[in-house]
Amino acid sequence: MRTGGSWRCQLSRTMRLVLRWCRPHRAARRGGRCGGRVSQLWSYTKVMLKSLYYNSLTDSDTLFDCIFEPIYWIVDNITRWFGVVFVSLVVLLTSSVVIIIYLFVIPIILSTYPVILSCWHLGCGHWLLLMVVFHYYKATTTAAGHPPKEKVHMPAVSMCKRCITPKPARTHHCSICSTCVLKMDHHCPWLNNCVGHFNHRYFYSFCLYMTLGCVYCSISSWNLFVKAYDAVERYYQTPPPEFTSMDTTGHKCIIFLWVLTSSVAVALGGLTLWHTVLITRGETSVERHINKKESRRLRESGKIFRNPYHHGRLNNWKLLFGVEKRSHWLTRVLLPSAHLPKGDGIVWDCIFTRRDPMAI
Repeated sequence: MRTGGSWRCQLSRTMRLVLRWCRPHRAARRGGRCGGRVSQLWSYTKVMLKSLYYNSLTDSDTLFDCIFEPIYWIVDNITRWFGVVFVSLVVLLTSSVVIIIYLFVIPIILSTYPVILSCWHLGCGHWLLLMVVFHYYKATTTAAGHPPKEKVHMPAVSMCKRCITPKPARTHHCSICSTCVLKMDHHCPWLNNCVGHFNHRYFYSFCLYMTLGCVYCSISSWNLFVKAYDAVERYYQTPPPEFTSMDTTGHKCIIFLWVLTSSVAVALGGLTLWHTVLITRGETSVERHINKKESRRLRESGKIFRNPYHHGRLNNWKLLFGVEKRSHWLTRVLLPSAHLPKGDGIVWDCIFTRRDPMAI
């Protein structure tokens, strides 16, 4: 009751100030000085509005966050539901490419190519298909990793304002999943999942092998694409009697195959290249933006920024793929492997320890 009374007193005091200001200016209003009075009235109105929400812990940014919170909620939920659509689209397009290859491309390869070249195409194509399917399945079904909810002793660098729980190093909150994610990279709608500590390797391997598979299909089917395009063009100009609807369907499927794989190779190749650079630097997508701001801040004070999680280019790749000996490059990188990443995602090895660990 005391808080409500003080609030009413503050509001009534503000209203009395506004009314007191209005009385001596009634005559001036008749004189036509509208511009200055409107601006002054607006300033008093802002004071009155601030008196309703402002205190030492909030400001206008907090007010706008509260106003736009429903919009954020709608965007997050739409993205979450769109994730199901995007996953279905990936499965549908990948399945269509595989079906076209089995129905139209492989018969041409077996009937026209030499035996050694045919074995090469069959072996390479099925290896890429196996790697794409395995890593996509693991990336979508493996949880990225979350801080423990139980009250346990856990090293933390900050508190999450949404979860109201301690956040370990490299942990960030995902508004779409409504939880904190260990070593969060980003929320991927094509996986309908967050990319974090436990599925980062699966995500990158899927991007890499899908790009390689699309490049392989695009290059190896180039001659078939040219022949199919010429055949379809001649068919629509003057349909020859020797062409059947089955022939034109096969030609259209090959054209669709080449256009789709070439487009995905370009788009996904750019994303894969970007993540290759991040992994080489020992960063995630979120940390890239944070490190840029930190580097700018330290540069102004005459210091040099160093990423505490950058262990060297080769070592960063070994940490991502879990390579501990030479044979792991074959068993854990070039072949499907479900091994866990190094560490629990809560405690991280830093290359140095200082009072300001970001600067030297």
